[in-house]
Amino acid sequence: MRMHLWPHKMLLGLCLLFATHSAQDYDNSDNTPAIPAQDTCIGVFLTYTFIERAKEFPHVKNASAQAYAFKAQATVLNTMSENLKAWKMFIGFQHNEILVNTDAAVLMDGLEFPAHVGNGTMISGYPMSDLMNAIDTAGDLNQIQAKIDIKGTQFGVKPPGTPMPKTIKLVNDGFRCPVPTKKGSQMYVCCVKDPKFKNKDANATKFLPRQKADLTIAYDVLQSYENNYLAQVTIDNWSPLGRLDNWNLTWEWMRGEFIYSMSGAYTLKRDSASCIYGQAASHYTTFDFSPAMSCEKNPIIVDLPPERAKDKDIGNLPFCCKNGTLLPSQMNETLSKAIFQLQVYKMPPDLNRTILYPPQKWNIEGELNPTYKCGPPIRVSPMEFPDPSGLMSDTIAVASWQIGCNITHPTKRKSRCCVSFSAYYNDSVLPCNTCACGCSDAMACDPDAQPLLLPSEALLLPFENRTKKALAWAKLKHRDAPNPLPCSDNCGVSINWHILSNYRHGWSARVTLFNWKDYTFKDWFTAVQLSPNAFLGYENVYSFNGTKLNTTNDTLFLQGLEGLNYLLPETDGKNPKIDPRVPGKQQSVISFTKKNTPDIKLARGDGFPVKVFFDGVECALPDEIPQGHGVRISAGLLRLLIVVIAVFLTIFYW
Repeated sequence: MRMHLWPHKMLLGLCLLFATHSAQDYDNSDNTPAIPAQDTCIGVFLTYTFIERAKEFPHVKNASAQAYAFKAQATVLNTMSENLKAWKMFIGFQHNEILVNTDAAVLMDGLEFPAHVGNGTMISGYPMSDLMNAIDTAGDLNQIQAKIDIKGTQFGVKPPGTPMPKTIKLVNDGFRCPVPTKKGSQMYVCCVKDPKFKNKDANATKFLPRQKADLTIAYDVLQSYENNYLAQVTIDNWSPLGRLDNWNLTWEWMRGEFIYSMSGAYTLKRDSASCIYGQAASHYTTFDFSPAMSCEKNPIIVDLPPERAKDKDIGNLPFCCKNGTLLPSQMNETLSKAIFQLQVYKMPPDLNRTILYPPQKWNIEGELNPTYKCGPPIRVSPMEFPDPSGLMSDTIAVASWQIGCNITHPTKRKSRCCVSFSAYYNDSVLPCNTCACGCSDAMACDPDAQPLLLPSEALLLPFENRTKKALAWAKLKHRDAPNPLPCSDNCGVSINWHILSNYRHGWSARVTLFNWKDYTFKDWFTAVQLSPNAFLGYENVYSFNGTKLNTTNDTLFLQGLEGLNYLLPETDGKNPKIDPRVPGKQQSVISFTKKNTPDIKLARGDGFPVKVFFDGVECALPDEIPQGHGVRISAGLLRLLIVVIAVFLTIFYW
């Protein structure tokens, strides 16, 4: 009997031993199946796994309009022998997805949840932005891998179809990603280092190089204590065409922090109630929150006025207190930078002077300025500051982060200024495009109709006062007027470019700026990108200050002369009861020579700008250019015609 039991005991022991050995080698507590391609990847292994979805209300018959709540998971695994700094992943969503949460990551474009990401989005790690390597961590997945749980809504893929993204890829510099592999509800790809990539800013430190962007924001921790720290924020405008007026800076505290005091700037809302009735009061039980600057999760920070620049309590910092004005450095180098400081209190479990996290979801905007898209903060080498005592030494920050913000190009109907075209050879003005700066759905007009041609004097009238002149002009020119009429351009600033003259040795244009807002533009500028033929012939601008941009070979930079650098707001007419409002206006003539471009074709497009910017904003251009009435004979053809006529007369006379 014992002999019969022995083989069974031996077999059971071998099974237990094998199970224990397997458990030691493969820790897969979440029961996620391993992907074989992961074992052969030497780089960064990305996955996207669709988990589940459920139909949302309202339930509709149209499958493409039905909403589904979905869950998915993305992973970023460092399989290299070196650390991966500040990982960034692109997920090419394509089903009108709306994200409501991404654990362990933030959206790089700073969008608030719910975020519409139907054209794809980039995410970056938070709070763990760097991934260690397996060698230095003994293969600890918690340090070499990021798992991002995704929740959201998607449209249009009826079960049993699986709503997968188009692609996934690592967008860190110096990596190549092939087309990802798709298997059912899973997608994966191995991104490897590009051997041809050369990082000019590479260094031997553990920090990433500083970014180049149109506008950069530095977040430097100057002093650090157990439960609070002092930080300095520096905003630098690097773009030759970028600017901000009355800038508003916002971010999001991710770990319960609050601002106790500030100098060089202030928050628009000062309400301690969020601290008293929030998480902060549960830890700082004896703390007086009444002096606190801001307890908001998303504070709005603005610049101080110039009269507070020497205030010892809230000012007294270099480059502060300019009413939120940031100009290009070629206009005013002093006004191209802003600085402020803030004292930040932290919350558990971050009560250690070495545990420091910058805020996320940075955004900056101005009155009528470019739209900036800011990335996440990246850890950079600590900033060095001149010693405040005047000694020839540098003070090094405790920790430093940098945020890069770039100007985005406005999409159709989302500009903030527009351009109209006219010329001496055509008595009609091509006005700004319909809805160039947006349209309201409730407006009783046609947002898709072409704008009506105008007589030149109509440019001085607000849009609502142009209707009679536009209809009369259409009737005079035997043109049909649509019904309903086209909508307005809805732009606060419009610019007219008029070809004024064209003669043998040169030509001229007139540029006119119209301000339709109740806002004065101080130190305004406009930039005009011209065709190569036109730019080569630039001679002079007479009522503005005009220069050629050094960074381009085709752009004129125009600004008001001293004392004329204000573009005034719209005002009432002489008799407000019957006269239309009058826009603020600035105008100048620009002269060009044909010495180097004798064959320039003004009426065929050479005489009109390719792009126009006002205070850094790219303005919407008309879809057409004015056409001449009848055939214009060139100088060469005219000479030939004279010869033919002379020969004909000679023969006739003979």
